[in-house]
Amino acid sequence: MNSEQITMPLFSYSSSFASHCSLLIDLQWFADDEDAPGKTEEPTEHKLQRLREEGQVVKSQELVSALGLFLPALLLLFLAPSMLRTFLEMLRFFLMRATEMDPTKDSLIAVVFFRYLLILAWPILAVAFVTAIFSNVVQTGFLFTTKPITPDFTRVMPKIGQFFKRIFSIDGLYNFGKSILKMAIIGTVSYVLIRSDINKLLNLQKADVWIGFTAVSSIAIRMLLIASILMLILAIPDYMFQRWRFRERNKMTRYEIKEELKMYEADPQMQSRIRSRFRDLLRQNISAAVPKADVVITNPTHLAVALQYDQRSMPGPTVVAVGADEMAARIRQIAQEHEVPLVENKPLAWNLYRDTSVGDIIPVKYWNTVAAILSKVWYLNEERRRKLSA
Repeated sequence: MNSEQITMPLFSYSSSFASHCSLLIDLQWFADDEDAPGKTEEPTEHKLQRLREEGQVVKSQELVSALGLFLPALLLLFLAPSMLRTFLEMLRFFLMRATEMDPTKDSLIAVVFFRYLLILAWPILAVAFVTAIFSNVVQTGFLFTTKPITPDFTRVMPKIGQFFKRIFSIDGLYNFGKSILKMAIIGTVSYVLIRSDINKLLNLQKADVWIGFTAVSSIAIRMLLIASILMLILAIPDYMFQRWRFRERNKMTRYEIKEELKMYEADPQMQSRIRSRFRDLLRQNISAAVPKADVVITNPTHLAVALQYDQRSMPGPTVVAVGADEMAARIRQIAQEHEVPLVENKPLAWNLYRDTSVGDIIPVKYWNTVAAILSKVWYLNEERRRKLSA
């Protein structure tokens, strides 16, 4: 039997085995519908806002859980003595009246019990409640929506394919690994603390009840605090992962982005009306601003830049109007009507038109040139006033 005769059966067996396995395991189980190949573009602001309105935001549940464990445990550490005194007072009250009261007839027992329960529990419950709100607000901001809790009856009957997709997806595998890590953290902390106090625990059989209670309570509270601190540290990479996965899940195709642009883009006629209205407002501003200008720098026909300078209120010459072509002609017309001087300086007009906008102080590099123009304009205005007064 030669090597070719040996190879062919093996190849045939492996092919049949692979085809048999493909019938048993659908590789699409490992795919995620939200990670479609065509979704390569980052989500737009419109989509992110829409997702936020639906209650879909970046949030690490580990941060909520860790803070919800750490702060109540820290409060319990400080309030333990007073809580223990309250508990002993409650126990003494009921033991002293155990033979005097009938629980089925005397409602005072229930009233006293709930009063003591409220005294013992309300600080912890209040801190847990505030912590839960704070840890969510820190991550998502102030957001109120009922969309996440709206009943969805399509999820009542789970689909087997979707079930396996979620288990073997990136999120499913990540959550599985995270759960293993949390169990390892809690187990390690418990082992180290119990191991360090093993001799004390073994000798509790010889100690009284109070010493045994305080020893076990000390280990338990330390276990809670250390585990919650480690969970807080774990929440940092978890939040970064949730942020990355949120953007990956909500990526968009190029077609979706084009459709969104069409949806939010204004109608061409509406855009034309907006531009026309903007030009009207701009003309109104020019009509009010140009008469206050000290000089208008021209190109002489294509550009016009109106400048105003008040030494008492302005740190430098300020552009009050600027325009090209039709707008420049309008600025020159208003300037002539109000006897504002027109000065032709092609390089300066081009530079100011290119480097400044309405309301800007001109760049320092043009100050000397503009200062010379303003000095000449002010001198001519003074001469004209003298002639008129004479």
